[in-house]
Amino acid sequence: MLVSLHTPYVDTCAADLSLALGGPERPALHVRDLTLPGDVRLRLRLLGASHQVVLAEPGGAAGLTETVACLPGRPPHLPGALHDEAGGYRFTASVLRPTDGELHTRIAGLRADLADDPYALVGVFPGDPDAVTALAVRTDLPHGSVGWRTWHAYPQTNELVLTETVVALR
Repeated sequence: MLVSLHTPYVDTCAADLSLALGGPERPALHVRDLTLPGDVRLRLRLLGASHQVVLAEPGGAAGLTETVACLPGRPPHLPGALHDEAGGYRFTASVLRPTDGELHTRIAGLRADLADDPYALVGVFPGDPDAVTALAVRTDLPHGSVGWRTWHAYPQTNELVLTETVVALR
């Protein structure tokens, strides 16, 4: 699902992002609720130039809340990897600084690939078609796990933040 947002793009950069697990749902610009096979529910939330994913496991059991955003009162830190084997949570992040024109090409391709994806949410901010935050649920994982990928494009600093999360269901 491609959404044209009316809220101006948050002027930030990848270095300002943090990862938080747990916590409340934050004010969102757009929300997409999905029910996956096995009654797994995901709520994809666009938070300006950031995202939040809320997972509820089968039967409504509390899952987790993942937020990647500029979080008040929290120093910016986006780990390259966080693996909690006991909790079944795996997160990776990378920051790319594409060559001239490559960011535009990548974002145009991403928008085309995810525009009609029933398991995706793409927010395009006014003023720059490359100012995008996108989330897509992975449908290629084995039974018993759920995952998603996100893209945060910052054309003002020529940065593209990629994250990937996989959660083992209980």
